[in-house]
Amino acid sequence: MAFNFGAPSGTSGTATATAAPAGGFGGFGTTTTTAGSAFSFSAPTNTGTTGLFGGTQNKGFGFGTGFGTTAGTGTGLGTGLGTGLGFGGFNTQQQQQTTLGGLFSQPAQAPAQSNQLIHTASALSAPALLGDERDAILAKWNQLQAFWGTGKGYFNNNNAPVEFTQENPFCRFKAVGYSCMPSNKDEDGLVVLVFNRKETDIRSQQQQLVESLHKVLGGNQTLAVNVEGIKTLPDDQTEVVIYVVERSPNGTSRRVPATTLYAHFEQANIKTQLQQLGVTLSMARTELSPAQVKQLLQNPPAGVDPIIWEQAQVDNPDSEKLIPVPMVGFKELLRRLKVQDQMTKQHQTRLDIISEDISELQKNQTTTVAKIAQYKRKLMDLSHRTLQVLIKQEIQRKSGYAIQADEEQLRVQLDTIQCELNAPTQFKGRLNELMSQIRMQNHFGQVRSEERYYIDADLLREIKQHLKQQQEGLSHLISIIKDDLEDIKLVEHGLNETIHIRGGVFS
Repeated sequence: MAFNFGAPSGTSGTATATAAPAGGFGGFGTTTTTAGSAFSFSAPTNTGTTGLFGGTQNKGFGFGTGFGTTAGTGTGLGTGLGTGLGFGGFNTQQQQQTTLGGLFSQPAQAPAQSNQLIHTASALSAPALLGDERDAILAKWNQLQAFWGTGKGYFNNNNAPVEFTQENPFCRFKAVGYSCMPSNKDEDGLVVLVFNRKETDIRSQQQQLVESLHKVLGGNQTLAVNVEGIKTLPDDQTEVVIYVVERSPNGTSRRVPATTLYAHFEQANIKTQLQQLGVTLSMARTELSPAQVKQLLQNPPAGVDPIIWEQAQVDNPDSEKLIPVPMVGFKELLRRLKVQDQMTKQHQTRLDIISEDISELQKNQTTTVAKIAQYKRKLMDLSHRTLQVLIKQEIQRKSGYAIQADEEQLRVQLDTIQCELNAPTQFKGRLNELMSQIRMQNHFGQVRSEERYYIDADLLREIKQHLKQQQEGLSHLISIIKDDLEDIKLVEHGLNETIHIRGGVFS
């Protein structure tokens, strides 16, 4: 997606795919494409024009066949990919390791590159454009442009200015991050297609997409396109992982190798058809060989300080699964940030689903434990009832018979056990002693050093609030009683005065 260490290119009608070198490094930045006019997975028509895959350099970062591809020669299965699509045979292949391109290639120092370095050094240190003190100011300005990674550096009237890009070794906006190395093998046949469409649109027309890709492969009946997974990407893009299964006439089937399928997709006419489907990037998802990883780590990318590259290898948190990748410019940093946010959202969604599942399992466990306890009590009750029924049945069956010898032995054993339990120095006596000690401790009020009970803070607050309300209610009730008592005293005083007045009149 973001960085690519050289993308291989294939030619139609041949079974050879070579890795196209991308200079010292496969480039940074984003790929500019022109998508189809409408979103449809119908059979594409080859217009013969070059679009995303034709005239635009692919600058995505994929651990695919950009690190080196294989060319196969041989015969296919009947009318399979060997003759229909020019893949080469899938049964008998003679592999030839091509020269590693992109980051792994170490091209000879060309004279043009030497002149470029000389011109860059002249523009940064000693420009001779004006012939006075203004050249020193121009040198500082060129240095600032080189540090920023944009602009043109003028240094001589007879030579063209130097174009400063973010890939120049003086650019300061560089960092090194880490990406996961793919663990899929070439035999798995996984190829990634990035569509410039939303995930919902892709999923709603997944079957139509499969049919369209099958038509891109020539509509061969021995081939079947399968979707391994669909994942959302930033900027309303979607990653679709596919693999193709080839069935032979004898009934056996096998997956088409990822490098072979990717080489077919890289053909010029196939690129145009994929572009019409909305594909902006394709890459083979295959693991790196130890030699490729070693060569990648030993050769720093263009414009990256070897010391920083070596330090990134030392700081690698997991050298078995992660590989350092350069980040140049704010666009690349923003892209990685968006990808990281997208993965964080996906992880959070998965964690939420797992949390819901755990909560549901905990509820089921609580219900199951309660049912088990209920069934245990029910089993104990039924066991006691069954024992009582057996006892009554045995009593009725033995009614009228004398006690037998074995029953007498059981009675003697039970009496012996009862006597042992009732003995003063045996179990019953010890239990009585323990009970008396417990009563003595309770009588003298001995308590444990630690608290025996604990009240929750919220519950304690509620209790205090309730007691406060009760106290306020009692205070209000007491005030009402006092008022009533005063009223009763006034009534009694009035009655006494009335009786006294009446007594004086009658006298």
